[in-house]
Amino acid sequence: MITIKTPEEIEKMRATSRLAAETLRMIESHVKPGTTTDTLNDICHQFIVDNGAYPSPLNYRGFPKSICTSVNQQVCHGIPGDRVLRGGDIINVDITTTLDGFHGDTSKTLFVGKPTPKGSKIVRVAKECLDLGIRVLRPGGHIGDIGDVIERHAKKNRCSVVREYCGHGIGRQFHEEPSVLHYGIPGSGAEIRPGMTFTIEPMINLGKAPIKHMPDKWTVVTKDHSLSAQFEHTILITETGYEVLTDLDGEYV
Repeated sequence: MITIKTPEEIEKMRATSRLAAETLRMIESHVKPGTTTDTLNDICHQFIVDNGAYPSPLNYRGFPKSICTSVNQQVCHGIPGDRVLRGGDIINVDITTTLDGFHGDTSKTLFVGKPTPKGSKIVRVAKECLDLGIRVLRPGGHIGDIGDVIERHAKKNRCSVVREYCGHGIGRQFHEEPSVLHYGIPGSGAEIRPGMTFTIEPMINLGKAPIKHMPDKWTVVTKDHSLSAQFEHTILITETGYEVLTDLDGEYV
């Protein structure tokens, strides 16, 4: 069941999404060679708690940390630990906050030091895929419209879309309906209506699409060891279009 948010709930979504975005912005300066992913986790955890919120991933279905850190060929759900970041790495930092009973979710793939040509390409394409998925949103459109433009752009750049994971409705629950696939057919899927809040978060691989799970049962990696990048925003559908709740810079106005 897709929940349509009330004006009061929308204000709470704005607040938690803003905090998630502020946490992500705060941690960017700490992403540098020599830093461990556990250090990033600890800094984010403290920042979220200090702002009166709770890190949604912590203990969610047994996840042991407060953020996800996915490096290079790791597609998603990387568990922070003693891994030391090196120059040339790319890392997706995924932040979700719970504030006043509502969740806000955002992620960004960052360069560690000077980017490599392959890293630059996959990060660029993944960001472009997210942007295209957002720009197609409109009341009366359909969820399939989002996946269509994302998949076509990835293929045009000789990249692939991970199919096993998708965006999702979000609000009182971390994951709600609808599922937002990053591939699809225009005009298919749920109708996009004002008051809906959901994430778009395409995971784009530089190589082929197949993935596999690591023994920790959380970390997902590309089967061919190619680089993977992801960007994510939480979005509100309005009467006239959309509002990107995790956009601090007015990029989508």
